[in-house]
Amino acid sequence: MKPLFAYVIAFLLLCSRVWGQSVLSMVEAVQQARSNNPTLKVAGYNLGIAQSDQITATLRPNLTLNNQSLFLLRQSLYPEGTSIWNRHNQQIWWQLTKTIQWPGQRQNKIELSTQNYTYSQKVLADQERNISLDVAQKWLDVWLLRVNTELINQAKTNADSLVRINTNRLKNQVITLNDLTRTELLAEQYALQLSTSQQEYVNELSQLKFMLGTTDSLDIAFSVPIESIPITLSFDSLLNQTLSRRTDMAVAQAGINASEVNIRLQKSLAIPQPQIGVIWNPQNSVPYLGFFGTIDLPFFNRNQGEIQKSKIVREQAIQNQKAVALQIQTELRAAYDNYQVQRKNVDRFQTILNQSDKVLNTVRYAYLRGGTSIIDFLEAQRSWVDTRQLYYNTVLSYRQSYLQLLSVSGLISQL
Repeated sequence: MKPLFAYVIAFLLLCSRVWGQSVLSMVEAVQQARSNNPTLKVAGYNLGIAQSDQITATLRPNLTLNNQSLFLLRQSLYPEGTSIWNRHNQQIWWQLTKTIQWPGQRQNKIELSTQNYTYSQKVLADQERNISLDVAQKWLDVWLLRVNTELINQAKTNADSLVRINTNRLKNQVITLNDLTRTELLAEQYALQLSTSQQEYVNELSQLKFMLGTTDSLDIAFSVPIESIPITLSFDSLLNQTLSRRTDMAVAQAGINASEVNIRLQKSLAIPQPQIGVIWNPQNSVPYLGFFGTIDLPFFNRNQGEIQKSKIVREQAIQNQKAVALQIQTELRAAYDNYQVQRKNVDRFQTILNQSDKVLNTVRYAYLRGGTSIIDFLEAQRSWVDTRQLYYNTVLSYRQSYLQLLSVSGLISQL
């Protein structure tokens, strides 16, 4: 990076802080998104829903109150001097019952709701991992547009300076009008590119602000290193840690745990639940007290369908865990190898940048002293810009590979 470019960036960051603008590093952006991302906020309500199911599972069946009132309609049978509202002409039935829930049934319901709550927590953690990657990659998109904008602006400044020089040289008849026109065309091209790049930067920054859940003015910080978590482990060691750390693996295991509890619950629900109670029955002013009891006879329905379904769901959950483990191994291998390649590409590019600087300086010096044509100089200028844009794209690919490796290894949660 040229010293002038570094000074420009430092000045812009200083101005941003003075004007009250939030300047976020990639890590700070990821951390803010975990708290304020709109999608995560919506998903967070699932924990409250699961917690409500836990409350429901602990509740016991209500008492049931039943009333039956019978009235004698034949008036000839009424005792003398009585009406239909007299208790001698009525039969009143009061029944108070309660469904008996066996202890195993209630305990299995509570345990299943607890496992479902744990499952919701793991799902939310996996969503956080995915959102963290999306936010980090969006931060990198903004970064790339920012550095490209600064690069084009620097190239435009150089071209504008050359236009002024060539204007004077044309007056002194050192160059031809064609040389000046070519220089002006290059400056105009950079002006158009700068306008487009600035707008793209604003658009990407707006998307980043949405992902962060903020409408405040913000910018990105260049000075904070992005590679904050070193990757030093071998592939096999990293794979072993990843299998125990990946959130989607935890989701798969939580699904298995919940399915196993559900099997026990469905088997316990095959046992009929009796309903018992007491009866108070005054018949024609004669009081009766009795007891009530009923129970299903499990000749036909023994919850066979739900028991079979719960077993199939468990097998599905086990197969899903195997698939996730295989997917993790495949993703990690690809991300690990790509990271190694991209890191080497960035290291090799430093020599190319130095050579590009030397070529441009040499051609500029030669052109200003009449030793080469304007075509050679403009081509060297374009090549210098293209080389740096290619370098920034290479850095972007390297940082994306680093983030992808953090994501597939589960380390991104430590940012």
